[in-house]
Amino acid sequence: MHIPDGYLSPATCAALYGGATPFWYVALRRVRKALHTRLVPRLSLFAAFCFVIMMFNLPLPGGTTGHAVGIGLATVVLGPWAAILAVSIALVIQALFFGDGGITAIGANCFNMAVVGSLVSYAVYRAIAGRSPLTSARRVVAAGLAGYAAINLSALCAAIEFGIQPMLYRDAAGAPLYCPYPLSIAIPAMMIGHLTVAGLAELFVSAGVVAFLQQSDPSLLRATSGLAGPMFEEGSRDGRKALRPLWLGLGALMILTPLGILAGGAAWGEWVASDYADPAIRQQIAASSLNHAPPARPPRGLERLSSVWTAPFAQYAPPYVRSRTFGYLLSSMFGVGLVMLGTFAAGRLLRSPDRSREEVAGP
Repeated sequence: MHIPDGYLSPATCAALYGGATPFWYVALRRVRKALHTRLVPRLSLFAAFCFVIMMFNLPLPGGTTGHAVGIGLATVVLGPWAAILAVSIALVIQALFFGDGGITAIGANCFNMAVVGSLVSYAVYRAIAGRSPLTSARRVVAAGLAGYAAINLSALCAAIEFGIQPMLYRDAAGAPLYCPYPLSIAIPAMMIGHLTVAGLAELFVSAGVVAFLQQSDPSLLRATSGLAGPMFEEGSRDGRKALRPLWLGLGALMILTPLGILAGGAAWGEWVASDYADPAIRQQIAASSLNHAPPARPPRGLERLSSVWTAPFAQYAPPYVRSRTFGYLLSSMFGVGLVMLGTFAAGRLLRSPDRSREEVAGP
């Protein structure tokens, strides 16, 4: 679901940057108002969680791969606006340093996963959870279904963006310039795997962690509960102690990230230009595209834009590490560090001067 450089036209990329920008602006304003709470550590934690969970590739029908995103969980704990920022930070780090998603397509990927995913997840969660108690099983079901709906609608947005390219952009000979597959192929190719595998992974991740939080510290679920009362209840294990089990869980996930490379094959629509000349990969592309063979050569626009940025650790494989497994593990650790650094730096920049003076002066 990470759209690479070259699969969308520059005009489409610009339009989706424009579409994401108002949501980033509102999210920044909303988060800035909430910085007097302990939101920044939570934002950092869940941005890092989204980064790591996306490294666990799952085999999908047709020989492609997919992954959970963590949208549902981030939205349930942080709220939709902070979740937009958390997922966006993870996606930007992935694109800049690891080549997972294109630089030109950052706006598209953030619009699909961070914006659409977070808002849909919040709407579904609130509609199903209602005003049930924080420890109600209804909230576990609501979180799972919110994550499932969010990742599938995000995938649908990406499929539509892929599928409209051949309709809008062709060369003089009539060949597609960017993504070569129309809507009739892009939508089923993307949705079959997400509806059956990746969506269920998102469902179980969201529901499972919410069930755990209900037992460990239900106050972490209050922000989006719709229930009256203080954000942080008196006597709750708020702060570092409340988040400690989640940080430990994140550490365990980082250690397990090499499992994410066991699933072979690329995600649908994430093939590089050179893949179109490889007979084995061409067969995989055709098998995952309803048996429609790819073009004999990569589309010209795709080939041109695919080299616009070279990530220093492309495909989570540091060039100085021979072991792919160890390189993948190092990439997860480095990526989490970058996400945390970026989140805390943003928190410092967004914090209002008045608030900073109050903290220095003390009570």
